[in-house]
Amino acid sequence: MAVVCLLLIGPSAPSGALWARSLPVGEVRDAVPNRVMTWNICNPCDENNVGRAAEIAAYAPQVIGLQEACVRDVERIRDYLKNLHGLVYHVEYGSVLRKRSRCGGWPWSPGAFGQAILSAAPMTDRVNVEYPEGGSEDRGYMAVTTRVGGEPVRVFNTHLAQRRQEAVRAGQTRVLAKAVARHERAIVLGDFNAVPDTPELTRMWARATDADPQCLPLPTGPGTCEPTTDWQLKFDYVFLRDFVPLKQGVRPSPYSDHHLVHTDLAPAR
Repeated sequence: MAVVCLLLIGPSAPSGALWARSLPVGEVRDAVPNRVMTWNICNPCDENNVGRAAEIAAYAPQVIGLQEACVRDVERIRDYLKNLHGLVYHVEYGSVLRKRSRCGGWPWSPGAFGQAILSAAPMTDRVNVEYPEGGSEDRGYMAVTTRVGGEPVRVFNTHLAQRRQEAVRAGQTRVLAKAVARHERAIVLGDFNAVPDTPELTRMWARATDADPQCLPLPTGPGTCEPTTDWQLKFDYVFLRDFVPLKQGVRPSPYSDHHLVHTDLAPAR
């Protein structure tokens, strides 16, 4: 009977969840100070939230921006980070779609899809903005205030329109850059679906610098931009205002067609 129950339960549980062992009660790790991460976790892809949580836990950043994120998946990732890895995060959502084909749920109550931010420190003043034009799918940005490097900072997380929609992305970065410019200290995470020297990113380069010091737009660059996708293009960015990058790493993942991008940084002043 036990075997039968496991067979019945197995397909409905995330891969590996049945065999993952929880930590002893009270065993908690600290996130790595001054480390942030951006990751498009891929949707639709094979769901493996245990694996996704393990990828994040390997770097234990203070702040994580997730794109293509379903609320239910993020809830499970947060739970696995706590129960399997001892990492405790607050979470805020920036959903722009309610779509059953993306996130499951009932036809009359589909799952929410968009962005999410996980932070080791509490977050306040969340805003969720849908871009006036999303292109082939609704897109937007979210922003919260939290602490990184011991300093309060406005953190943005966005996902721009899909490839071959340059004009749409230009309009989206116009909205985003205007919001970022209001803050003296800011971190902008996200999947911009554009390589560094594309015209639609001009406004972002005017407002912030990329955490990869070797990656610059034309005419200064583009320099040596490390790819962040399986198709060997840089689409994922950590833009900084009033922070300086100390070290950046890019790690391919079997759970997504985008790589994890993590950056250690320090306040500029």
